[in-house]
Amino acid sequence: MLSAFSNSLKIPELRKRLLFTAGLLFICRLVSNVPTPGVDAEALQLLVDRLREQQAGSGFFGWIDLFSGGALSNCAIGALSIWPYISASIILQLMTAIVPGLERLAREGEVGRAKLTQYTRYLTLVICFVQSLALCKGFLENPGVLGNLGDGIVLVRDPGWNFRLLTILTMTTGTMLMMWLGEQITDRGIGNGISLVITVNIISRLPMAAFKAVEMFTKHDGEAQFSLYHLVFLLLMIFLVIAGTIMLVQGQRKVPIHTAKRVVGRKVYGGQSSFMPLRVNYSGVMPIIFAGPMLAFPAIILKKIDVDICQQIGAALTIGQPVYLLVYATLILFFSYFWVATQFNPLQIADDLKRNGGFVPGIRPGKPTAEYLDKTMTRITLIGAIGLTVIAVLPQVLTETFRIPFVVASFMGGTSLLIIVGVVLDTMRQVESHLLMRHYDGFLKKGKLRSGRR
Repeated sequence: MLSAFSNSLKIPELRKRLLFTAGLLFICRLVSNVPTPGVDAEALQLLVDRLREQQAGSGFFGWIDLFSGGALSNCAIGALSIWPYISASIILQLMTAIVPGLERLAREGEVGRAKLTQYTRYLTLVICFVQSLALCKGFLENPGVLGNLGDGIVLVRDPGWNFRLLTILTMTTGTMLMMWLGEQITDRGIGNGISLVITVNIISRLPMAAFKAVEMFTKHDGEAQFSLYHLVFLLLMIFLVIAGTIMLVQGQRKVPIHTAKRVVGRKVYGGQSSFMPLRVNYSGVMPIIFAGPMLAFPAIILKKIDVDICQQIGAALTIGQPVYLLVYATLILFFSYFWVATQFNPLQIADDLKRNGGFVPGIRPGKPTAEYLDKTMTRITLIGAIGLTVIAVLPQVLTETFRIPFVVASFMGGTSLLIIVGVVLDTMRQVESHLLMRHYDGFLKKGKLRSGRR
């Protein structure tokens, strides 16, 4: 593997792409650390110190802060990170399956995709405007939204409309800049630009997680919080969770496909055997992304209603509570099937197979093939959804039950681990393809990295 990394720098084109990608990712990290104009730097540092001391990172704001690479707690111009663009992309994908006009655009090839990309950018601007306005009003001007940690802290000395307009402009510009940088990485870099931006933001919290992990086993007042046995258990669990995550990301069901022989003149076409890969985790991290805000916003609203029953429901829906974990797991299972139902079209796949002369052995072409694919996908989605639920819930269980700091537990499962594993594997596939084309050894001498696109 080390030789593969060294060989990557020997290929001029690949070296140029890697350096170009690293430079743009460095700019993204700068955007995530430059504070918004008008924010008191001393008050901001005091608030960040309180957050770290109290380990108040397992709430909804802590979850968002993790994926922005600390930009939210830094009140940076990149506080919204790349999430408005991702939200706009998800909305357009879901609307494409519902709105006939958008579905026609999706089938028009490159021209249709360019039009959908343009719509996504326009929708990103709208989402940026709404989120930046809410952020400067509810977070910058009122740090008490974080609870008693914000008491006595005034982040903005002049919270007027000038500050609001400046915040909206800078945060929207920061998000659009990161979106553009991600697209440049996709086109001129190593690929997967948007995913790499998110991954680097998550990995940027790794030094803090390592520091907190060392503190867990450091003696305070003559006694450490965890013992050597806990360390062995945690290392074993990390290994098993990462191995399980890789299996979940790489797992697929291979459906055999045969093509009928056709004789045209003296030439014979078809008669080949291949397979159709059905991914076990077809929905990726989308169910977790949907389920998190779906529970967080009702809990925040209910807590602000001065009614006992609403206060109780809001408290029960707080991250880490048993009711929250149960509802959270149920929503992940639901959205796993919802995403497959909206994005996986067995009828279209069956029609394409029939049109190209392909068929599943033992299954009649047409509707029977569609029913077979739908039944198979339903079964493997259940396995993927259960595995996804376990990985998503694990960090919260570790934080609430074993008192492991959230910044440490977040690297033992959840969305962050899924994104890191998926993006790292895909990036390794991209680099390995460049190496193999130029007759260099890949990362693995035995076996190969399976592509999720086949």
